Formats: sequence, C-alpha cells, structure tokens
Amino acid sequence: MAYYGQGQKVQKVVVQPINLIFKYLQNRPRIQVWVYEQANMWTGNFIIGFDECKNLVLDDAEEIHSKTKSRKQLYTITLLQSVSN
Repeated sequence: MAYYGQGQKVQKVVVQPINLIFKYLQNRPRIQVWVYEQANMWTGNFIIGFDECKNLVLDDAEEIHSKTKSRKQLYTITLLQSVSN
C-alpha cells in the first residue's frame, strides 16, 4: 500500500501488458514504440490489432529518428516480437 499526501491511501494496481495493449486498441491513443536495438529510432501511431505473443499491427505508422528529426511514412505495419534462443 502506498501513501499519498496527508494520510490518504493510494492503491497501486499491477496491469498485465496484454490488458494495457487491449485498452490502447479500444481507446485508440497515439502510441510510441521504441526499436530495441536502435535507441534513437521509434515508430508509432494507432494499434489496430495484436495477438497473444504481443505482435502489434499499427495503422498510419511512421518511422521517426530522434537525432535527425527525420520521418518516414510507413502506413500499416506489423511489429513482430523477436524471440532469441
């Protein structure tokens, strides 16, 4: 239990990642997905689909390089979760 301010209790809730992705699918906020092996590049926009492996389908996506500020329109893309052995 965490405490906030003048003795008010604030309960912290752990949210499963799959539930958070589903919430983003329903509410359609703009999201950012940072590329793991390229720290200065990210992509994002709206989630229009996902699966149990957390592979994402993004609509109206664009690739953005944070250092150069360059943007590349990607339209609809699928981001696959990489699995290493």
